[in-house]
Amino acid sequence: MFTDCSRQLTFWELGSQQVTVDFQGGRVVTDAGLLPVRLLDRELGVLAPIAQRLPDPRAQQFVTHTREAILTQDVYQILAGYPDGNDAQALRHDPLFQTLVGVSPDDDQALASGSTLNRFHHAFTRRQADLPEEERPVLQEVDAALSQRLKILNDYLPELFIRTRRTPPAFVILDIDPSDDPTHGQQVLSFFHGYFDQYQYFPLFVFDGETDFPLAAWLRPGTAHASWGAVTTLPTIVRALRAAWPNVLLLVRGDSGLATPEVYEFCEAEGLLYAFGYGSNDVLKERTADALHDLETYYAFYQHREPAVQRFEVFEDYQAQSWLRPRRIVAKIEINRHGVNRRFVVTNLPGQGQGIYHGFYVQRGDVPERPIGELKNGLHMDRLSFHRFRANGLKLLEHTLAFALVVLHREATATVAEVAQAEVSTLRQKLWKVGAVVRTSVRRIWFHFAETWPHRQLFVAVCEAVRHFVTSLRVPTTVLPLAGLLPLK
Repeated sequence: MFTDCSRQLTFWELGSQQVTVDFQGGRVVTDAGLLPVRLLDRELGVLAPIAQRLPDPRAQQFVTHTREAILTQDVYQILAGYPDGNDAQALRHDPLFQTLVGVSPDDDQALASGSTLNRFHHAFTRRQADLPEEERPVLQEVDAALSQRLKILNDYLPELFIRTRRTPPAFVILDIDPSDDPTHGQQVLSFFHGYFDQYQYFPLFVFDGETDFPLAAWLRPGTAHASWGAVTTLPTIVRALRAAWPNVLLLVRGDSGLATPEVYEFCEAEGLLYAFGYGSNDVLKERTADALHDLETYYAFYQHREPAVQRFEVFEDYQAQSWLRPRRIVAKIEINRHGVNRRFVVTNLPGQGQGIYHGFYVQRGDVPERPIGELKNGLHMDRLSFHRFRANGLKLLEHTLAFALVVLHREATATVAEVAQAEVSTLRQKLWKVGAVVRTSVRRIWFHFAETWPHRQLFVAVCEAVRHFVTSLRVPTTVLPLAGLLPLK
C-alpha cells in the first residue's frame, strides 16, 4: 500500500512486518571514506599549491568557484568513481563533496556545475565577449593558459614526488611507457591506429619504478610514435631529481617503442643507465643462431625434466645503421612447449645478461603496466570525452593527480596490511564507498557511520596511519622543497 509519498511508502509484508520507506533519515552521503584521503591531501598540500599556479583567464571579480575548488572537486569525483563533468550535476549539493571542497553543508552553496567544470577545462571566459572574435586579445591569453596548464602540472609531479619522500632514495627508476586510450566521438587529434585497431589518443607516462608514483602524463595524438616526446619529457624530471638529490642514481626503462637513437643518446649524454626492449631483425637472429641450435639440442633430450629452458647472450659490438656507435645488446633465447622465443634488450647497464633481463628489464611488467591499468580500470582515465585536445590533456592530468593521491595513501598506510597495496577498486569498495548520516552543529560537521560497519576498525587504523605519516614528513631534513611550494602546515 502506498501512502503519501512525502511521508512513507509501504512495499510488502515480511511475516508480521511491513517493508516501509520514509524520507526522514536526514542527509545521507555514500563516499564518506574519502575523508582520510582529503586529510592527507590538505596536510601535505597536494592540490592547493598547484591550483594557485594554474593560469585562469576568467574575470576574477566575477568568479564563484576558485581554481582550487574546481580542481579539488574534479579530483575527488574521479576518486569516488564519477569521472565525467556531468556527474557534478548530482554531486554539487552532496554534503560530503561540499566538505571535501571546503564548503560547509549549512551554507547552501552548491559546488561547480558540470558546465562550470567543462568551461574551466577549456579556459573559457566571457571577457570581451562584446567584441568580434578576431578582435579579442583575451583569446591569446586563453590559448596560452590551455598549453601552460599542461606543462605546469607535469612540472609539479616530480616536485610532489620529491617533497613527499621521507628519506632521499639511493636510486630512482624512470619507467616510461605509452598507452592506448580509445576515443568515442569526434575528439580533436584522435586518429585510427592500425596496431590497436581503434580510434584513440596515445598518451605518454613516466612512473617511479619503486613506488608507482606518476612523474609525467602527456596526452598525444592517436598515431604518435611511441617515443615521441620522450626526450623532452625526461629532462624536466631528471633536473628536478638531481637538484634535490645530487648523488641519486637514475635509471630509465621502457619497451621497444622507446628504443630510438634519440632516446639512447639523451640517456648517455645525461649519464642515465637504461634498458629498452629491442625489436628482432635478421642480423640478431643470425648472431643467436648457434646458441639457439645448442639450446634446441639440449631441449630435445631434457624437455621431460625442464619444460622451459633459457640461454642469454651479450653482444658488445652491435651497431644498427642509424646508430653513431655500437651498443650493448642482451639476447634471451628461450624454448618451451609453445616453441622458440627470442627477446632482445639494448642497454648500457654493466653485468650479466640474465641479471639485466630478469633483475631489471622485465620488472617493467609490474611498473608501469600496473599503474596504467589502475588509471584505466580504477580511475577511468580513458573517459576523455571533451572535444578539444588540450582540455582532454588537462583531464588526463587530473586523473594522474588522483592516482598520485592513491600512491601517497598507500605509502601512508604501509603499516595497515589490508590497504597498503590495495588497488583503487578495492579501496573504493572497502573504505571509500561507505554511507554516513551528516549532521551539523555550530562547531562540527558530523559524519555518522553505522555501528555495524565491518571495516570501522580498519578505517580508524587508516586515519591514525595518515596522521603518523604526515607527522614524519614534517621532520626537518637536509633536502629542501623546490621553490614555489607552500610550507607544510
